[in-house]
This record gives sequence, C-alpha cells and structure tokens, in this order.
Amino acid sequence: AGRTCFDGAFDAGRVMTLRLYLAGPDVFRPEPIAHGEALKALCAEFGFSGLYPLDNTIAPQADGPATAAEIYRQNIALIDLADAVIANVADFRGHEPDSGTCFEIGYAIARGKEVWCYNVPAVPLVGQVPNANGNDADGWVVEDFGLPRNLMIACSCHLVVGNARACLERMRVHYA
Repeated sequence: AGRTCFDGAFDAGRVMTLRLYLAGPDVFRPEPIAHGEALKALCAEFGFSGLYPLDNTIAPQADGPATAAEIYRQNIALIDLADAVIANVADFRGHEPDSGTCFEIGYAIARGKEVWCYNVPAVPLVGQVPNANGNDADGWVVEDFGLPRNLMIACSCHLVVGNARACLERMRVHYA
C-alpha cells in the first residue's frame, strides 16, 4: 500500500519526514535506552524519525498488570502516530520473533501501515527449525512455503535479510 502522507506530500516545499515505529524485542536488551537512541540516530541518518517504545513515560501504576496496560496503551498510541513500522524479527527465545513484535506488526498492518522487517533469516523457515520429515520434535508441522518467516509475516511485510541499517537503506530507496 502506498503512503499518502509521504508519497508526494510536501510541507513548505519539503518532503515530510516519515515517522517509524521501532518494533522489536530491543526493549529487553541489557541497555535498551542506549540501543533505542542508536536506532533513532540511525533513522535520522536516513531521513526518518524513529519512535521507540521506551520514549514513553510510564507514570507509576497500582500494580504489574496496570503498568502493562499503560505500556500497551502508549505503544499503541505510538504505532498510531507512526507512518510505518520497522520491526526487528530476529529469533527471540526460540525460532520465532518476539510475540509482542508480531502483535505490533499485525496491528500496524490492520491500520494500513507498511511494515518493514529486518534481521530476517536468509533461509526458509523449514531450514531454521530442526525437523524430521517436516515435523518438529513435538510432532508439529514446520511450514514449508519457502519463506523465511511465518506466512502471515512474510506475506504482509517487506522482508530484509540484514540489520536495521540495511532495512533503512531499502526504505529510503522505496520512499524516494
């Protein structure tokens, strides 16, 4: 889908800066704020504005579930504010991307936003997950469509084998 807010949009003769929601498990890194600042600086290097989940200020809440609900609300608001999403879909705690990132991808797609995924493996899913005759150790079928991620991600997003820089390079060309 085309980005009407960017493609051909001008503000005082200048192309508007595309706002990118930075999805991924990066908020769980040992130094998540520093990593987010580095990602936002990288976005700026390519002419984009990065919106990182930890940019949100979460007021003290009554308990863990209330805090989680506030984080959810604020992250949804950032996705709504964004023009597109760039998502780190590296394996996280197993052979698949972070489940929260997958939710954010689906939400963004449902809202009509383009999603760009990086850290995509270079081999199909069936080559990533140990299997015997197409079934994993628990007997579950490992999908074999020749895609590097689950079909719901692979068929709805722009997939980039490479890091965030490689993805942003592709995005800059795409949105030029």
